[in-house]
Amino acid sequence: MTDQGNNNQNISRNPFAALFSSIADAKQFASGQKPSADHGEPPSDDSGGSQSESENSDSIEDNDDSVAEISRSFLSRQELCEQLNINHMIQRIFLITLDNSDPSLRGGNGIPPRCVFLEEMAAEMDGQDWLDMDNIEQALFNRLLLMEPGNHLIHMTSCNAVNLSADRDAGEKSAIPFLYACYQRAKEEVTKVPEKLLSYAVRCKNLTVSNTRTVLLTPEIYVSQNVYEQLLDLLLEGVGGAQLEEVVEFVEEVIVLLLADQEVRTFSEVIMPVLDIFQGRVKDLDLCQLLLFSYLDLLLYFSRQKDIAKVLVEHIQPKDPTNGLQYQKTLLGTLLSISCLLKTPGVVEGHGFFLNPSRSSPQEMKVQESNIHQFMGQFHDKIHQLLKNLLQQSGETRHLLLSWLGSCLQANAGRTKIWANQMPEIFFQMYASDAFFLNLGAALLKLCQPFCRPRLPKLLTFNPTYCALTELSEEEQRNRNVHARGLDKETCFIPVPLQQSVDFPQSYSLLTENLILTQMTLHLGFHRLHEQMVKMNQSLHRLQGTWREAQLTGGPAAEQLREQFERLMTVYLSTKAAVTQPGMLQCCLNLQASSAAVLIQLGLNNQGLEHAQLIFPLPPVQSSLLCYVPEFFAENFADFFVFLRRFADEVLESSAESLEQVLNFITMFMGNVDRMKNPHLRAKLAEVLEAVMPHMEPAPVGTVQPIMFQRQRVFCSYRHAPHLAEALIAVFVDIEFTGDPHQFEQKFNYRRPMYPILKYMWGKESYRESIKSLAVYASENLEAMNPPLFLRFLNLLMNDAIFLLDEAIQYLSKIKLLQLEKDHGEWEGLAPDALREKESSLQMLGQLARFHNIMSTETIGTLAFLTSEIKVIFVHPFMAERIISMLNHFLQHLVGPKMGALKVKDFTEFDFKPQQLVSDICTIYLNLGDEENFCATVPKDGRSYSPTLLSQTVRVLKKINKPGDMIMCFSLLAEKIKSHADRQLQDEETYADAPDEFLDPIMSTLMLDPVMLPSSNVTVDRSTIARHLLSDQTDPFNRSPLTMDQIRPNEELKQKILQWLDQHKQDRLQIGPSG
Repeated sequence: MTDQGNNNQNISRNPFAALFSSIADAKQFASGQKPSADHGEPPSDDSGGSQSESENSDSIEDNDDSVAEISRSFLSRQELCEQLNINHMIQRIFLITLDNSDPSLRGGNGIPPRCVFLEEMAAEMDGQDWLDMDNIEQALFNRLLLMEPGNHLIHMTSCNAVNLSADRDAGEKSAIPFLYACYQRAKEEVTKVPEKLLSYAVRCKNLTVSNTRTVLLTPEIYVSQNVYEQLLDLLLEGVGGAQLEEVVEFVEEVIVLLLADQEVRTFSEVIMPVLDIFQGRVKDLDLCQLLLFSYLDLLLYFSRQKDIAKVLVEHIQPKDPTNGLQYQKTLLGTLLSISCLLKTPGVVEGHGFFLNPSRSSPQEMKVQESNIHQFMGQFHDKIHQLLKNLLQQSGETRHLLLSWLGSCLQANAGRTKIWANQMPEIFFQMYASDAFFLNLGAALLKLCQPFCRPRLPKLLTFNPTYCALTELSEEEQRNRNVHARGLDKETCFIPVPLQQSVDFPQSYSLLTENLILTQMTLHLGFHRLHEQMVKMNQSLHRLQGTWREAQLTGGPAAEQLREQFERLMTVYLSTKAAVTQPGMLQCCLNLQASSAAVLIQLGLNNQGLEHAQLIFPLPPVQSSLLCYVPEFFAENFADFFVFLRRFADEVLESSAESLEQVLNFITMFMGNVDRMKNPHLRAKLAEVLEAVMPHMEPAPVGTVQPIMFQRQRVFCSYRHAPHLAEALIAVFVDIEFTGDPHQFEQKFNYRRPMYPILKYMWGKESYRESIKSLAVYASENLEAMNPPLFLRFLNLLMNDAIFLLDEAIQYLSKIKLLQLEKDHGEWEGLAPDALREKESSLQMLGQLARFHNIMSTETIGTLAFLTSEIKVIFVHPFMAERIISMLNHFLQHLVGPKMGALKVKDFTEFDFKPQQLVSDICTIYLNLGDEENFCATVPKDGRSYSPTLLSQTVRVLKKINKPGDMIMCFSLLAEKIKSHADRQLQDEETYADAPDEFLDPIMSTLMLDPVMLPSSNVTVDRSTIARHLLSDQTDPFNRSPLTMDQIRPNEELKQKILQWLDQHKQDRLQIGPSG
């Protein structure tokens, strides 16, 4: 055997060799250590060593890379192992090394395939060829300074195969991506290394963060690198991929260090260059480029990160706040200028939309418009979310953004001047573009939507005295929520009376400021685009006629006219696509209808908290706040509805309630000089009335007749609708209120045996008849002072069913998550205590799920057989809505999209019987489905019901092989319910304009049987208060004791409702044939 062979054999026999992944690793480590000063005593004669051992000892003395060297190089086995593992871990994280020895001498385990060899540092280390926590900072710094790290790559293993991925990772030239990759590898090490190495892995991870901070603070050190661009690209890559959370985590840690050390550069000085690069890139992007939305997603992250958000709002402040165009040149302005409108007015060349329209079919242009609308919708959503994030981020960012908006609108106020349209060359040098204001308006409209419901009481917090404020200091603007400027110079609905003093509040609601800023933006943007559309439409008609005439005569003029027509048509179609985005128009419709509702309340001098009903004759105008409402509110209102009639007629059919508000507004203001002084504006309202009324003229040949149903309806309806069984049920009810602190948990255990007893009794005629008689009595005495026994029983039975199945669903969802964790191996690395805790939790959840599954199956089963012969009480309005909402809620979880959360490994382990539950629920449906009231009530469950839900149920019934007749009956029932839903939808639309006094104050539905509550004197629907008293026998408005026998019918109101309903029915019959 050779010396090398002997040495290998000796090393393999040494106990230290077990510390290494291979003998080569052991030899490599030994060769890198210096001999210890004290080699120890040689073995003594009585050591018991054999001749062969003596020979081996001689071999050790003759060979430097022997086991003896390894033994002498380290004080302990633990130190040796730890040092080797640290070296390997550092190599894996940073892909650097000080060891340039023969790869065949290294083990392959735990070593990356490629590393950058730090040659200069290795030469300075006096023979040390391993990395440790003492030299890693220097090593990392040296690595970052390498101009071409790829030139210093070495193979770390004996495998010489091409590995482009390893070469790319180790040879990364850019500092930020390299450090981020190191951070990710360090994070992985943190989750994998033994506990004794955990602190070293964490230190390595922290090193990547601290060095990133250093790179960003001292970018001039890194020659030929733009570290700010690298940071932006890293974030952009995170947004475009699936690793945004990882990138954000890394960046957030860097931000913490940047904020803690702002001596060299402030945090703002680090982020500003990133935002500059961002702006430079997005300015050349088009609306329909997907890359644009990646940048928008990145900007949304900036707006969510509080420190970057603050820098962002500082970054968008213009150099000259009085120059309107300067706002377009900010980062936010650059984004708002992205549109399908022409970037340079009049220049069609290079425009990406609607080129050569005369050669495109109407269908092709419609598809292109639809695509633009889709991208616009997404774009507006992003801008809206950006503004919302900045408004909600902090008081400072909110103030700065609103100040930006207020100053921007004031600086661009000249857009509405007459001369601005006559001198376009000067206009475009002074003011922000149409695209800017169109997009800004769309985003602000979305911000207004939470309060854009015409009957919302919150609308009454609008205070127009905001518009009377003169210049405020910045501190006053911040404290009083007033950022719009110059409104005191606007002409208002009526002049301020000479003796009237202004009562300014300490601060204004966000609703007030949002509404005013949005109306200002629409006034500056939408109005101008509408005028352009009208003018272009007229020009196109003229050009088309001239072109046709020129074609008849021939000559070059015809071709020139065709080119003019093509160019103008491109501009027109692009503008039309921009201003007719459906989502934006719907938001604007909601805003204008809500603004109309507010102005009507101001016109009524309503100072209350609820909307007052419009009643004629109108009250006299006294101290009206209309004198502070700028006329542009009415101008926007009129302009919008006229625009809809011309260019987007179908939007007028989208909301009957909005149309009702339009008519109310016109009725109040058009003929009333006391409430709107400007005769031109009142005349404009007549145009609005014409715009919203149904079209009586036939549609042009080849076009679809517009739908007029809503307008016809609104116009036509505009005003000036035996004993053992009993004992068992009694005890079922009584255990609900035992007085025991644990009664809630106890009652389910007590009731558990009652379900099979009830089921048995139901199978016997004498018992069944007794239960049925209890049900009959309950049906006849629903309004008794003390609720009948069977009514209370059913109420509790449904309470139990809802609670039990909801709890079972939650437990099953948690079990599924734990099972997935276990299957994915997430439990394998847990400490023993943590593992035991997980297993205990799974077991406990399993027990709870099993109990609640058993109980819920029993309760639903009980309801299934009870409803087979007891129907009247279930379909009574008191009970029908409760049981329907319960059944639909369960079906959502059992057959709907939520069912996936319940798919645990073994249903039987937890007594989960979804097939049985679905079958029983469908049985209840079928049992009660013959009752028209039940079918009519099902669609009223706005929370869970949908036709889709019932069709999904049919599919499940087929899947679980239920009888064909059951499936057929349920399908027919689903269709029957859907027809009721359709009719109710029509009824809801018909009765949408019901006076407020006809609506139930709790449910906001039309009362059919109004009753007066004695203590609060509030009128509610009988069914509403009856359901309430089943669970809480108090007046819901003042909590005083209340029973059903105390309520009194409100006959006068009932007669009004019935008369109103009769009139509506007659009106519908009259318009039926023509409508």
